[in-house]
Amino acid sequence: MKAKLTWLIVFLFIIAMFSMITACEQPAADPDPGDVDDPDNDVAPPPDDRPVEFLSIVTGGTGGVYFPYGGGMSTVINRHIPYLRATAEVTGASVENTRMITEQTAELALIMNDVGFMAYNGEGEQFEGDPQPIRTVFTMYPNLFHMVVLADSDIYNVSDIVGRTASVGAPGSGTEFKTNLVLGALGITYDDFDVFRLPFSETGDDLRDGRIDIGFWSVAAPTSSIMEITATRDIRIVAYTVEEIETLTTEYPFYSGFEMPADMYPGQDEPVLLPSVWNSVICHADYPEEYVYDITKAIFENIDHLIAIHAYARMTTPENTVEHAVIPLHPGVIKYFEEIGVDVPDHLVPPELQ
Repeated sequence: MKAKLTWLIVFLFIIAMFSMITACEQPAADPDPGDVDDPDNDVAPPPDDRPVEFLSIVTGGTGGVYFPYGGGMSTVINRHIPYLRATAEVTGASVENTRMITEQTAELALIMNDVGFMAYNGEGEQFEGDPQPIRTVFTMYPNLFHMVVLADSDIYNVSDIVGRTASVGAPGSGTEFKTNLVLGALGITYDDFDVFRLPFSETGDDLRDGRIDIGFWSVAAPTSSIMEITATRDIRIVAYTVEEIETLTTEYPFYSGFEMPADMYPGQDEPVLLPSVWNSVICHADYPEEYVYDITKAIFENIDHLIAIHAYARMTTPENTVEHAVIPLHPGVIKYFEEIGVDVPDHLVPPELQ
């Protein structure tokens, strides 16, 4: 009896092992594509009649809005344009991005309109006498120029920066470009304070830990790298006066005043008057019209994906593009706008269409 029981146990053990081995050899079931929101897996099938081409979207640092916004753009392109595969890249932002478009080492770039205006017209320290062959694809949303200090700081006005330490933004960034223009218009130079050129995440770390007194951000509000400071320290956004905004916008008409609503950041109980500038996506003047048309169409017809990433994407519209663009539109954009009945003003028609 014991012998029979022993053999029965051995037999059952062998059957169980065989079942396990068989199960391990079966391929796993494919996930339901509807349950997967991974841009690497959720892409349009490649076309049969043409090769897939790759495009780079150059954005900014990981602590700002450009990088997730550019990532959202890449997802939309990959899902809806079968012959393109897009990737968003971390960069120093606007100035560096503009150079990469000119050098054709990237296909799409996110930049601030002050940089775009200066670059297209060959003006300013970085572009003097060297107009860049760039075109607008669409405008995105306005950036607000944050001057951030800790709540217990004795810095209450822009002029209080004199003699302090401040991060003006990463080298080659739109924030650093804008800091130089804004402070210069108000009679403040980099000789008046100790200058640090740090990306957003490091600016936040150094401000929180007291290594600098002031951090500058030109971003949509709220932005993650400022919010991260508020997890351990109270902050204050320094307001500009009406007179300062008037002085700035008189010298640089592409800037405007913007009253940031209350409660964008913890402890910010009142609206704050700040300089603002719109952001744009640009490309090279020679980028194929077909590609730009398809990209423009895909973005505007799937804008909900970008809104889910950041609420400011609600401002990414054809109407805001023709109202706030500061350099001519690409012909592919104009073709799409004509189809949907959006009038393009003469100053946004590029030379190649005149």
